Amino acid sequence: MKTEQVTKRSRAHITYKLQDGTAVPGVTTVLGILNKPALVPWANRLGLQGIDSSKYVDEKAAIGTLAHQMIANYLRGEKTDTSEYSKVQIDQAENAILSFFEWEKTHPIKVLLIEEPIVSEQFCYGGTIDCLGKINGSLCLLDFKTSSGIFPEMMLQLAAYKHLLVEQDYDINQAIILRVGRTPDEGFEERLVNHLDKRWEIFQHCLEIYRLQKEVR
Repeated sequence: MKTEQVTKRSRAHITYKLQDGTAVPGVTTVLGILNKPALVPWANRLGLQGIDSSKYVDEKAAIGTLAHQMIANYLRGEKTDTSEYSKVQIDQAENAILSFFEWEKTHPIKVLLIEEPIVSEQFCYGGTIDCLGKINGSLCLLDFKTSSGIFPEMMLQLAAYKHLLVEQDYDINQAIILRVGRTPDEGFEERLVNHLDKRWEIFQHCLEIYRLQKEVR
């Protein structure tokens, strides 16, 4: 398993490679083939408000990246360097980690892996695990989100991440998406993801379609 970090601000820039050096796609890249019908009306609404949707997405991505760093470093017992971020980005990321603290009060975690990039030699894809740990004695896969909601493709992500861990001989008991809000009044939303075997089947089909599309371009 090999990974290359191009920048420290975004996991989207991680290059996943097999042991022989062959580059493989990441989970989010594979799932990019899925249609996301909610995005068109959402972008239209921003346009009517005079907001550039691409700049808006970049801003929210930066906040999400920083929030992930803050949570990961908190769990590692490390301090987060915020020098590359604006005050607005820092403030919203801090709101997200405060929501995480509220959730953690009733979900103490014994951390095993944090921000761990893994590559599947069998299925030839990679992904970065937000957190693997024990919660109340159960081995739990956690994925942190700062988005405005929890969407179907996020559950497919967790199924793909679970399989990466299964290849590393981890026996996952449960998988949770934890959405932590960027504003003080959002709080957190926890979603236990079920039917992971079926969602894994869907991801495999997405992976095959992704490869076929690459072949015909």
